[in-house]
This record gives sequence, structure tokens and C-alpha cells, in this order.
Amino acid sequence: MVLFVRLSEGVTLNDDLITAIKRRIRSECTPRHVPAKIIAVTDIPRTRSGKITELAVRDVVHGRPVKNKEALANPEALELFAGIPELQQD
Repeated sequence: MVLFVRLSEGVTLNDDLITAIKRRIRSECTPRHVPAKIIAVTDIPRTRSGKITELAVRDVVHGRPVKNKEALANPEALELFAGIPELQQD
């Protein structure tokens, strides 16, 4: 499982922050909810009503075409998820 995070200005995703995020998820949810990878992005695609578009992100990550791009408030944000090196399989 991958967790994409949008960080506040001036915050860097480093090992300490990754550890803190994982620790908090483990303590407030369950160990199975702890992501294998945490990746910082500058924007997260949302629908016009403000909902995060997880399926569209999944399709982009897997190289599949995204249906209904016109329903997105910020379709350009999808480009941020294409070709992320940490997600490339060997």
C-alpha cells in the first residue's frame, strides 16, 4: 500500500517524518493500515465536489487511461503520479 502525502510549505518528507506517520497510523488504526511506501506529491487530484480521486490515481500509476477526467477539478494533478520511480517494478 502506498500513501501519497501533500506536505505543508517548508516541510520535507524525511526518515523521521515517515517513521512518525507510520507510528501514528499503527497506533490509531491497525498495523495492516501502515503503508509500505510514503511518497510526497505537490497536489492530489480531486473531483469538483472536493473528493480525492483514488481510482484515477491508481489508473495513472498502473499506466491505464483515466475515464472521466472532465469530472476533476484539477486533472493536471494526475500527471504527478505517472512514472514515479519508487513505484516502478523491476
